[in-house]
Amino acid sequence: MEIPSKKIMPSLLSDLPPYIYGTTRLGDDRIPFAERVQMARVAMESGVWFHTSNQYNDAEQVLRAAFDAERTKVPKLIIKIGGDTIAGLRNDIRNNLEPLGLESMEIGQLCLGTGALAFEFANGGNCYREFQKIKEEGLVKRFVLEIFPWTSGTAFQALIGGYPKGIVDGYIYYLNPLQRFVSNELWELLNNQHEVQIALRTVAGGPVHRLRDVPGAAWKEYLQHRAVEVAPIFERSGIENWTEFCIRFAFSFENVQATVGSTVHPENLTEYLNATKDIKPLPVDIVDEIVRLQYRWSEETDMKAELWSM
Repeated sequence: MEIPSKKIMPSLLSDLPPYIYGTTRLGDDRIPFAERVQMARVAMESGVWFHTSNQYNDAEQVLRAAFDAERTKVPKLIIKIGGDTIAGLRNDIRNNLEPLGLESMEIGQLCLGTGALAFEFANGGNCYREFQKIKEEGLVKRFVLEIFPWTSGTAFQALIGGYPKGIVDGYIYYLNPLQRFVSNELWELLNNQHEVQIALRTVAGGPVHRLRDVPGAAWKEYLQHRAVEVAPIFERSGIENWTEFCIRFAFSFENVQATVGSTVHPENLTEYLNATKDIKPLPVDIVDEIVRLQYRWSEETDMKAELWSM
């Protein structure tokens, strides 16, 4: 296998910052609401884009409180939107914008799942005309497609057919040293076609040694097993900081334009920001070793997994 060749292509997502603040943890109600609002405001002050969803418990209520405190600093947002029909998708768009006090989202993350709308998408159906209407109405300025192992076939079929061109501006999925949540054939296709990609879950849930050694630190057993394999590679790299290692890994692929990492701690936000100031790709041999692992993991585990089991 080969690491995709580097090639810079014109992109409608060229304004993406390298780091996007993930808001998953802002929905953690074990943390006082006021503390979460303050964290959101700290992230707003940094000038980064945000990634959010109404699936993250009360994260959007936290954001609304932070936005209302200083509307001039509301960031550009990537928002997860989904549904089995266009009507359902439109309803979900409203159900995300209204709690935030917004009339439009910068990027809608299409979460099509495995239902009727996904079938239309894979087969070049009427959904593309509807997506264009949504753009023309200004509800969603741009679209990226969310991909998981179990939805890779939908994306692959659509891309082979050329249907998303001009409608879908990029692709977003888990990409870090422990996870590459697209099938092997789709990953190759995305890179061969130089599709813009956004990496989710920057640090895979935490430092690799913690995931490997601390019982319960890895939320699924497979992550602990992968940490066992990746920790020696990380150690050989000579990089001391796991966050830096993960960001450099993601940006070792030219088509990756941003990474989304979540935190509720200001010091972790600072770590993300520092690591994305002057990004240098990892050495090719380090990247290639992880890529080989990910090809094997995809065949052995990811593509055999039940929906939402990973």
